[in-house]
Amino acid sequence: MPYSFIQKLTGELLGTALLLAVVIGSGMMGQRLASGNDAIALLANTAATVAGLYVLIEVFGPISGAHFNPAVSTIMTIRGTLAKKHLLPYIVAQLTGALFGAWLAHVMFDISVLQVSSKIRTGTGQWIAEIVATAGLLLVILRAPSEKVAAMVAAYIGCAYWFTASTSFANPAAAFGRMFSDTFAGISPASVPAFVAAQFAGAGLGLIVSRYLDD
Repeated sequence: MPYSFIQKLTGELLGTALLLAVVIGSGMMGQRLASGNDAIALLANTAATVAGLYVLIEVFGPISGAHFNPAVSTIMTIRGTLAKKHLLPYIVAQLTGALFGAWLAHVMFDISVLQVSSKIRTGTGQWIAEIVATAGLLLVILRAPSEKVAAMVAAYIGCAYWFTASTSFANPAAAFGRMFSDTFAGISPASVPAFVAAQFAGAGLGLIVSRYLDD
């Protein structure tokens, strides 16, 4: 069925909010149950994110495309699959959803809703990791068979949690939302601009590689 633009924006807002609630909430739950073992906490965080991302893409993909990510929306605009006039509203919906998702996680875990992360994530390795993570994500999105996109994106992100030094944010909206959560999944405001720059650079690289493979 055809969906209205408002329904598409609602899909992006809700999907991004739920994605951030999954990422932040599972990080808090993992940390609480892992008794200080960060490896176990990250494993729990990864498993929940993989499952949640798969479900959210399946649910919201037919409605909005299930971007949940300004870098993805930007590349889709460049490719012509998202109208230029829709890009900014998509990004606003995604950023708003990311903030609401962080707040929702805080409410569920009975902690202060309004927070700012103090977790520094910086350095050349982290930035390169975000370029690699986002380039890989876009390559998967652009080249996966349509019926396998949800599974392949979820699997890639789960894998990238572990092979990248940054634990694969690969998403400017995720970086924005996690900036407002001083928890296991948080990122300090000072670290966000470089992460976002790396993510957009990685998205562009993913598009270039995909186009090269088609030549």
